[in-house]
Amino acid sequence: MRRSGAATVFSMLTASLVASCASATTKVEKKGDGWQLLRDGAPYFIKGAGGDGSKQLLKELGGNSFRTWGADGSENKLNEAQKLGLTMTLGIWLGHKEHGFDYHNAAAVAAQFANACKAIDKYKDHPALLAWGIGNEMEIGQPDGDPAVWQAIEQIAAYAKKVDPNHPTMTVVAELGGDKVTQINKYCPSIDIIGINTYGGGPSIAERYKKAGGLKPYVITEFGPAGTWEVGKNAWNASPELSSTAKAARYRETYEKTIAGQPMSLGSYAFTWGNKQEATATWFGLMLPDGSRLGAVDTLSELWTGKPVTNRSPAIKSLKIEGTEKVQPESIVRVALDSADPENDPLKVEWLLQQDPVQNNTGGATESVPPSYPEAIVKSDTRSVELKMPKFGGAYRVFVFLRDNHGGAAVANVPLFVEGGSAAQAGSARRATLPFAIYEEGDTANDHYIPAGYMGNAGAIKMEAGSTDNPHSGATCLKVEYSAKDNWGGVVWQSPANDWGDLPGGYDLSGAKKLTFWARGAKGGEVVSFSFGSLGKDKKYFDTASNQIKDVRLTDEWNQYNIYVKGQDLSRIKTSFVWVIAGQGQPITFYLDDIRYE
Repeated sequence: MRRSGAATVFSMLTASLVASCASATTKVEKKGDGWQLLRDGAPYFIKGAGGDGSKQLLKELGGNSFRTWGADGSENKLNEAQKLGLTMTLGIWLGHKEHGFDYHNAAAVAAQFANACKAIDKYKDHPALLAWGIGNEMEIGQPDGDPAVWQAIEQIAAYAKKVDPNHPTMTVVAELGGDKVTQINKYCPSIDIIGINTYGGGPSIAERYKKAGGLKPYVITEFGPAGTWEVGKNAWNASPELSSTAKAARYRETYEKTIAGQPMSLGSYAFTWGNKQEATATWFGLMLPDGSRLGAVDTLSELWTGKPVTNRSPAIKSLKIEGTEKVQPESIVRVALDSADPENDPLKVEWLLQQDPVQNNTGGATESVPPSYPEAIVKSDTRSVELKMPKFGGAYRVFVFLRDNHGGAAVANVPLFVEGGSAAQAGSARRATLPFAIYEEGDTANDHYIPAGYMGNAGAIKMEAGSTDNPHSGATCLKVEYSAKDNWGGVVWQSPANDWGDLPGGYDLSGAKKLTFWARGAKGGEVVSFSFGSLGKDKKYFDTASNQIKDVRLTDEWNQYNIYVKGQDLSRIKTSFVWVIAGQGQPITFYLDDIRYE
């Protein structure tokens, strides 16, 4: 049968579109004494990063891939990667002991496996998919010799290889040590690649991996400067931080000694492509909050492309306190800066005095931003700052931020300690703009509140963002599963994550009249209690208001529920949303959507 010209053209365009969106094939292949990655038959060395920074910038600077830690919201991320010509290693989050997950709980492991399979089935044919990242540091806290976590990983990896022979499997561990490499060799035959997160020990990974008995190829899945847990402490237990200029050299050292030219290496993902408050405001970020790139970004671009960037970021040679590090309340302190710009560009200089929480977080949880003191700056210029210290005793850091007129930046800080003085002020909650979302499309949390407070039988809890099971609005909703028949469980949305009232944080939600959300049960009849403000005044940083609706009996249709807050003191809400469920003789599944303060 003959086709019309228009029909033929349409058919050709459709075929072209389908071909362009066909799933690419990634293979791990033995090469001499080592390994290589092949993408559609061509050698592919991973030049990537992990984080929420601009993927357009990643592409422009020579990167070719990025990784995620969980599968939530992956469709949009994969689509962005495809649009930019990048690939993505899709992370499948696995439970951690510190969050209450028990790999000897058969029901919890089965539920985790089922959710991993759903993610694999959903995304396996996406053309931007490079590999599966099954878990991230899930072995932390597990005893040596216990195979349970590795057996759970193998089960997921075996399923991935069965239904998706086109993409390799990887599991990601925290550094080397213990028996994790030998356990993976023994119990995980379906794992193709070992991902290694490493910081201070990055330059020696190639040598240490071989000594640990490594047989599979590796990808360095996180790397950067030494972590706070790896560096020395000063007299008040604060960790001195390298300048962004000095950190760039650490990225280079790890890349040149462990990643490039190593027969077992398939490439790397630098951490973190973006900005994050962890240990300090700048410890791990490759960028400033406004997107300005720091020196390590220039270094990575040169390593990826073989060519230096056209205009380099400013350089900090030194930042020094003129005098002692321990000072008296309201005393005058002077800090001197020695810096330069490689192209002699004009520099904008910003100074900041901030409280230092002196934390030693190794879990990567998001932290609250400590209070700052702009009024402490008496005078400043491009070479120094004069500060009048606060009357509050305790630890502080003086930051300096340099920016050129080409998107480059540099940052450094020095710690200070005020002896004596009055008690340090409580951290002020950040003012929220209403309406204020707690749950947004395709993610369990935004940057505001994190659903990190697992309670009760935490191992029986599974929350899946991005569920397409009949969402109330948009394309997805939040699916909650409680797999136990008895006991109880719940989750608290916290600011900061994993804090129960010991740290500053939260938001000022003044002006809100209600906390509103939509919910439905999978079958109908599920009983769930909802609340906010779970931190009482026995805590240092408590919630200034609270309210609840108890024992809500859900239907199998979406219904809107409101917790009224009008007239309450909402000046500091650290726990913005809570659900709690008691065992009801059978596993319970329910759904949430559009959670916000209005």
